[in-house]
Amino acid sequence: MAAKKGAAKKVGAKKGVAQKGAAKKAVSKKVATKKGVTKKSVTKKAPAKKAVAIKDKYSKTQILTEIAENTGLSRMQVSSVLEELGILVERHIKKRSCGEFTLPGLLKIVTKKKPAQKARKGVPNPFKPGELMDVPAKPASIQVKVRPLKKLKEFAAS
Repeated sequence: MAAKKGAAKKVGAKKGVAQKGAAKKAVSKKVATKKGVTKKSVTKKAPAKKAVAIKDKYSKTQILTEIAENTGLSRMQVSSVLEELGILVERHIKKRSCGEFTLPGLLKIVTKKKPAQKARKGVPNPFKPGELMDVPAKPASIQVKVRPLKKLKEFAAS
């Protein structure tokens, strides 16, 4: 009988372990469902802000004020950001630099070296047929081109 009691105790002990394991699994399932709910609420995006067309051209002061109001920064902070952007463009465009600057999605500034042109004599005048003219020499120069990118083109189209 002692053997039966010991076996009964072992069976009871196993049942207790099984019940505790089931309770732990249930708890972990609840936690998993709670995490799933929070993830769904976090991933929702705020609706895009509708851009209103501006009728008159803004001055520098109006631009700084508008950006300051919309971002929550002070006018001085916005001014310093724009100044730093100007310095950054200068460092990209000046001599012995890469010669390209991209404001992502909006515009791309590219420099192109134009070689010097020699003076030419006796060239036909395109404005007065039959007359010859002299074209003066042109020194080498650097041409700056600003290209619109996708977002800027979309802004103009909408």
